[in-house]
Amino acid sequence: MLEEVERWLARRSWSVADRPMEQLLTAKRGATVSVVLPALNEEATVGDIVSVIRRELMSEATPLVDELVVIDSGSTDRTAEVAAAAGARVVARDAILPRLPAVPGKGEVLWRSLMVTHGDIVCFVDADLRDFSADFVSGIVGPLLTDPDVDFVKAMYDRPLGDAPGQGGRVTELVARPLLNLHWPQLAGFVQPLGGEYAARRSLLERLPFPVGYGVELGLLVDALHTVGLDALAQVDVGVRKHRHQDGQALGRMAAAIYRTAQLRLSRGHLVRPWLTQFERDETDGGKGFTPRTYAVDTEERPPMADIVEYAHRRVA
Repeated sequence: MLEEVERWLARRSWSVADRPMEQLLTAKRGATVSVVLPALNEEATVGDIVSVIRRELMSEATPLVDELVVIDSGSTDRTAEVAAAAGARVVARDAILPRLPAVPGKGEVLWRSLMVTHGDIVCFVDADLRDFSADFVSGIVGPLLTDPDVDFVKAMYDRPLGDAPGQGGRVTELVARPLLNLHWPQLAGFVQPLGGEYAARRSLLERLPFPVGYGVELGLLVDALHTVGLDALAQVDVGVRKHRHQDGQALGRMAAAIYRTAQLRLSRGHLVRPWLTQFERDETDGGKGFTPRTYAVDTEERPPMADIVEYAHRRVA
């Protein structure tokens, strides 16, 4: 590990317990905080997450969060209804920037969320978390409120896989961590580089391009490094993250998108063939053969929100 990274770990890695709520509320001093939950068919978990944030971070006693928005990216279940009943403002992805047809992907939702939120600090939280703790929000917002030199904060945590502790995050260990260590060694100190819980100053997010799909977390982290430097990045330990795990083939598609995002940033070029072929057992043939299935790898990115005309007009207004 680079000596620079060792120093960064000592200076920019904290625990949620390092900043009590009283300190955060005192440090807030008029700054506004938006929490965004990107959601697609998460009716089983989104309501509990919204309820915890409303109860513990938006009460009269603890007014840490000013705005809580669920961006529904086309759910076919009761995600929007459950989130609204729990107290979130729910916005449909396709209703944001309607002149630009939406494309599938988490990054697309996060990018569009900047148009319908107003906080000086924007905090992203995945909507599939179980046993959710308000620490996931207060922990990563804390450094942004108390340290003006910090611009981007990621949550770090243990990720169990079923009953096996520390075995989650398979794409992180097999793809993202090797890529970062080899090509961006300054980022080698991040425990959960692909984690979906992170907060940043709006003034930074609006200057960054957003990969539309699975590559968004790696893309934002790398681009934040190049934009504001390592010392403006930080991480906070918030405990244990429990969530719904993807199957092996979905992980393969995620890995391909992440590799493509890294490659684009290394060369600003394009993949020769942005497709991934996977194989499934053909049960119609008695399980004797395999059927190839080919998927497009995310190849689109959204420009910095600051370049969008509607966003510029909103800021003037």
